[in-house]
Amino acid sequence: MSKTVVVLGAGSGLGAAVAHRFGREGFRVALVARDRTRIEALSAELVEAGVEAAAFPADLSRTDDVPGLISQVLDRFGRIDVVEYAPITTEGFVSATELDPATMQHYVNLYLLTPIAIVRAVLPGMLERGDGGILLGQGISAIHPMAGLSGVGPAMAAARNYLHTLHLELAGTGVYAGAVHVAAIVKGSAGHAAMMSGELAADIDLSHVPQIDPAVIAGTFWDLLSKRDRFEQQVP
Repeated sequence: MSKTVVVLGAGSGLGAAVAHRFGREGFRVALVARDRTRIEALSAELVEAGVEAAAFPADLSRTDDVPGLISQVLDRFGRIDVVEYAPITTEGFVSATELDPATMQHYVNLYLLTPIAIVRAVLPGMLERGDGGILLGQGISAIHPMAGLSGVGPAMAAARNYLHTLHLELAGTGVYAGAVHVAAIVKGSAGHAAMMSGELAADIDLSHVPQIDPAVIAGTFWDLLSKRDRFEQQVP
């Protein structure tokens, strides 16, 4: 049976690039995101390229829905070998001075609690087979705090801590956990469009921030999973 990758937060930038990269490597692809039209179009694009794919619309901020989502994927594909989690919010960054508990709860759900729930759902099967991959895509504020970029940053930093601990605990099991930290604007993504329009981080100067082709990040994910010689990688 062919292996299956679940691309969670499958957008027009990184998610699409990861789906195509793993598809070329022989994986079947499950696409998860809120926008049904977008992921169904991406699924059709993959199928046209000879990749078995299916779309699963879901709001990843709804952590309690994760077990049902994973069950749907397993019902369709029979197994989950790799999960790649890299949703992006276009709701705007929050300064630490303005951050409140209600706003932070949303970021905690999306960037910390949902990834934990996903791991809880897929890890037993991976451990039973002695093979698997858990990949997390993050912004650079997860490891380098920056003024004006709170909310998302603290939640991702907590997720990084969790995933690094998981990486250490999984040593020798055949299951890999690793992270890619993106220090650039991902070309073609919803975040790219929001940043360029001023919708996201309107008060922050983004003129010095580099842009990166999502295929480069997808290649980094594949490199981490293939080599399994380090926990994380920053790009570019």
